Amino acid sequence: MKNTFKFLFAFIAFAGLMSCEDEENFQILDPSGDFVIVTPDAGTNIVLDPNLQTNPSITLTWSPADYGTPTEIQYVVEFAAAGTDFAEPVVAASTTNTNVTWNVLELNGAAVAAGLTPFTEGGLDIRVKATTGTTETQERISNTLTIFVTAFSTDLPTIAVTGNHQGWNPPTAPKLASSGFGETDYEGYIWLDGGYKFLAPDASGAFNWGNTDWGDDGSFSGVLVEQGESDCTSPAGYYRVKADTEALTYSTELTNWGIIGAATPGGWDASTPLTYNATTKMWEGIVALSAGEFKFRANDAWTINYGGDPAAMSQDGANLSVGVAGTYLVKLNLSSPRAYTYELIAQ
Repeated sequence: MKNTFKFLFAFIAFAGLMSCEDEENFQILDPSGDFVIVTPDAGTNIVLDPNLQTNPSITLTWSPADYGTPTEIQYVVEFAAAGTDFAEPVVAASTTNTNVTWNVLELNGAAVAAGLTPFTEGGLDIRVKATTGTTETQERISNTLTIFVTAFSTDLPTIAVTGNHQGWNPPTAPKLASSGFGETDYEGYIWLDGGYKFLAPDASGAFNWGNTDWGDDGSFSGVLVEQGESDCTSPAGYYRVKADTEALTYSTELTNWGIIGAATPGGWDASTPLTYNATTKMWEGIVALSAGEFKFRANDAWTINYGGDPAAMSQDGANLSVGVAGTYLVKLNLSSPRAYTYELIAQ
């Protein structure tokens, strides 16, 4: 029994000694020195160009976080809309270096994700967080740097056409799209049925009453005004609608669609008509097609015709083609402005 107690005492003493040694070897790193962002300068203004997306846009550098002993440091760069106190930060980079360079596309994506509105200058808060080791402990946070960024969107600018055709409900109204960034020549295809107006998005891109809107000047000759306007109006039908919010003009052209070409029953001499499906909002028809070329056109004329890229057909685009003869359900989708598509579904 005495030997048993002696052994137990010796084990407890040894364990205590090892515990003391572990405590002596375990170190809490002592952060020291400044951990600050060095470049760019506060208040730097950056306008991002959608035509230069792969070009470098900005390089962020910072002084290394000093923990008092050599150790691997992981840095995370966070973005947030200015003044939000990083309530919903976006991780813009993660690195063991003390610098990061973003190209135009990368900075744009991170800035928009942080809450900046495209084509509007906005403040962007930037900070760097440092941690040590594989467990990412002992976090340190740099100063906050604010720069000003004008981001962009690759989506074409749009306006809504709200009216009797969809219950005068702006959020669900069909859209017109402009031909490019900064352009005001909107167009699209819409089923109209009575009165309607044109409505701009707000700063967040939402469509609601209270935004800028346009109607007819009362002459019903294609002139738009913002104040004292009348509702524009068109009889029930499927229209190509155009509006220019700078020139303050608009127009509508009633359209009925068909498919034409060597692959179609009428060849290049006559369109095979399609029928508008109000449920799918597409022009549809079951057509016996031969292997060969075809296009879509409106009103049995070449004034409005589409071909080219099947994922985004364009006016006067190249002929489309079908490789295998057969009977197809033809579906023409003009609902997404300036991104017109079609399907051929074998029957």
